[in-house]
Amino acid sequence: MPIGKVYLIPNVLHEDEIALNALPAYILAAIKDCNVFFTENEKTARRYFKKLWKEMPIDNYQWFAMHKAEESIRQEFVRCLQTGANIGIVSDAGCPGIADPGQILVNAAQQTGAKVQPLVGPNSIILALMASGMNGQQFQFNGYLPIENSERKKMLRYLEEDSQKRNCTQIFIETPYRNHTLLNEILTTCQLATKLCIAVDITAASESIQTKTIAQWKKEVLHLHKKPAIFLLSAY
Repeated sequence: MPIGKVYLIPNVLHEDEIALNALPAYILAAIKDCNVFFTENEKTARRYFKKLWKEMPIDNYQWFAMHKAEESIRQEFVRCLQTGANIGIVSDAGCPGIADPGQILVNAAQQTGAKVQPLVGPNSIILALMASGMNGQQFQFNGYLPIENSERKKMLRYLEEDSQKRNCTQIFIETPYRNHTLLNEILTTCQLATKLCIAVDITAASESIQTKTIAQWKKEVLHLHKKPAIFLLSAY
């Protein structure tokens, strides 16, 4: 029996209906070609698919939650592939495998010899970088910075110095309810001439992507609490 195929299905970055405009039409064809879905959150994926395909017979498909991609889930994933099932991997937001637990299953698919097809879709890292005006030839995604204040300040200083040395754009994220804490750390730690891009609600009607110096941001009053945001730092 031939091995199944794996589709990496992008999800919207925001619940705003306008965010659906960032999705190419061929995503629906990929969803219809799947038998099984491995999701970061099953309820989120089901709700998302229903927006794209209102008549989707949800219960006709097998659903698995990836969580942290435990070994039992990895084994189930490989078993499904070996039965010839086509599998869709779906993140909560953005593209599977990018700052997302889906990468572990994609690695298993590669080891199994399955065809892996990544589908075009919104990615906050790339979209923010495109609109920031910062260096897109040399950039680094750092994920979440340390939570502990002194460690986070140390990391911010390091990223700023590294950006200056390598002409590199530093990109990082934070849990939405800690956005203001991170922003305050950036504004009190980094040099006044360093540039900071704050990208909020990407692809939504309320989208805002602005690049200013630290000195300029200090004059602003921002409302970022619980909003999906991504931060880009440039000291070159």
